Amino acid sequence: MATVELTKENFDEVVAGDGLTVIDFWAAWCGPCRQFAPTFEKVSENEPDVVFAKVDTEAQPELAAAFSISSIPTIMLVRDNVMVYSQPGALPETALVDLISQAKGLDMDEVKRKVAEAQDEQAKAAGQSVNGDSPNEG
Repeated sequence: MATVELTKENFDEVVAGDGLTVIDFWAAWCGPCRQFAPTFEKVSENEPDVVFAKVDTEAQPELAAAFSISSIPTIMLVRDNVMVYSQPGALPETALVDLISQAKGLDMDEVKRKVAEAQDEQAKAAGQSVNGDSPNEG
């Protein structure tokens, strides 16, 4: 599968839903980004069931800002509409392949349960309960 160029207009369409998407946040002026590009493309050719996408941070500053991208290249993995990995830095081919394998092996029911628990804790810390009642009512 060819690498998809992500924009703010097609991001949700490409990334939402089931499956694994590997995203490379990059810029043309970035030397490490240019060095990593062939590795990203090579791995994409060997993973036909994974969507590989690139975000040009210069052309798509809103997307870069939405994900707090402060260093490039940044590699992000989204599986079943949940971000499961995001780290700056170019990866060697073996590390990228291993990362994809680990993401494929995740128990997404467990991941989603943990995300929901973390959101519940954040809501409680903010003084709100999930059902909208004040935690101090009773």
